[in-house]
Amino acid sequence: MPFLTVADVLRLPVIAAGLPRVAAGEDQLSRRVRWVHVTELLDPASFLEGGELVLTTGMPHPADPIQLRGYVDSLADVGVAGLVVELGRRYQHAPQELVTACRERDLPLIVLARGVRFIEVTQTVHALILDAQGELLRRAQQVRELFTSLTLRGADPEEFVQAAADLTGCPVVLENLIHHAVICRTAGPPDGQVLEAWPRRSRTAPTPDRAAASGPEGWLVAPVEDRGRRWGRLIMLPHASGPPIGPEQTMILEQAATALTLARLTGRPEWDRRAHSSVLLDLLHWRYRSRTEARLRAEALGLPTTGHRLVPVVIDHEDTADGDTTVTGHLAAELPISGVKALVGDLSEHRTGLLLALARASAWQPVVERVGRDLRGTFGEGLVVAVGPGVTELSQVTRSFREAEQIADAIGPGTLDRPFHVASDIGLPELLYSLRDDVRVQRYVEQQLGRLVQHDARHGSHLLSTLREYLVAAGNKSIAAKHVGLSRQAFYQRLRTIERLLGNDLESGALRTQLHVAVTALDLLGGAGGTVRPASL
Repeated sequence: MPFLTVADVLRLPVIAAGLPRVAAGEDQLSRRVRWVHVTELLDPASFLEGGELVLTTGMPHPADPIQLRGYVDSLADVGVAGLVVELGRRYQHAPQELVTACRERDLPLIVLARGVRFIEVTQTVHALILDAQGELLRRAQQVRELFTSLTLRGADPEEFVQAAADLTGCPVVLENLIHHAVICRTAGPPDGQVLEAWPRRSRTAPTPDRAAASGPEGWLVAPVEDRGRRWGRLIMLPHASGPPIGPEQTMILEQAATALTLARLTGRPEWDRRAHSSVLLDLLHWRYRSRTEARLRAEALGLPTTGHRLVPVVIDHEDTADGDTTVTGHLAAELPISGVKALVGDLSEHRTGLLLALARASAWQPVVERVGRDLRGTFGEGLVVAVGPGVTELSQVTRSFREAEQIADAIGPGTLDRPFHVASDIGLPELLYSLRDDVRVQRYVEQQLGRLVQHDARHGSHLLSTLREYLVAAGNKSIAAKHVGLSRQAFYQRLRTIERLLGNDLESGALRTQLHVAVTALDLLGGAGGTVRPASL
């Protein structure tokens, strides 16, 4: 039992013997009882601190209804847990003025039809409170050891948040200063509704200096800091039908927030980028149970979805050329400055994902071109920006991202130098480049050109380059001979040697097409003067 409530006290045999009846404040019986205070004073509020269950026979209660109301107001103002009145000495039944005053202040009023020994009540309740406090201390030690263990092994922030959710049994959200839900974890299956209208709801709950209830929904909020400055906060959302926030939940959330603060000092602090990467990967592989869950998760990170055109972009890059700045970090810093709403995250070590949210009436090309030119100017011309088709539904992003990945895979050496690429840029060379690791393509090249490559290697001839020029000239022997710097007679001789080695007539248009594909693939596999990979690879 983490703490005693008024309802818990009423179930105790020492109180049940008095035949208790709740005369007012029936919906407030979950209030925590911090202590029991027996008093017959007319003004006991000056001796109270809040959370006490006040026991009285009613002897000092004034007869004047206005003064009686003032007595109730003083108790309610100080925040007592409830008022217990024993009948038989002053009252035979609870006066209506007392009941009305308690109802107006939503203060639990319990009347005892039979007399009880107040000393036994205080002893019993105080013993239970002390036991609960001892149990809370033991629990706090266990929780502290758990978060210390996570901190020492360098756990990811997701593990801290998940631990807090498991320990409290409630959803827990880590958000940054601009109310983006960086991490959301629940004790059971994911509950997408937790993040419904998240930024708007979050702004209604102020941030206390330490873990405390806040906002109209009764969230438990604890600040998370980074090197002495506020970074964000950790939020526990109590279940609507569950018990109110108690000291155990407060202690757990405070421990978790402290552990996250330490983690920012000792680990990698790019939690926002991790969150963006996680959502992008979940969209890429569609790991969401519903469209609503996907929408809420994206919107909780500040990406508008309804009424916007969503444009997936895949960026392939090698080692960065600008010190410690990464492509992902550069985009995350620059896009907000330009007013572009987007998710930016790492899809893999050398691949960045970007999901733009643009107004439907606006053109996406200028935005993507500006991004492409900026990245290529910062990180070098070898960077590739591939754009998938724009979509209007978040559920369509997966397919569009896949297409952008296929475009990025196809952009290789010799592709037109452009700030970004779309599906229409993919021709035969790009298609073959995307299939360069397919053993079937390698085997096809070996079957078509293997003899020529071996002949050139053995005799130092240039049959492959001759064939390449002949195919580029679309079978025009005069133009091809001129390009290779040979007389027509010498060029014809080489063509006859090629036909003999291949066992086919080069006058066949179908054969020339086959050979053109093979030569193009060979150039992509091993370069213009490269060798064919063995067919067994």
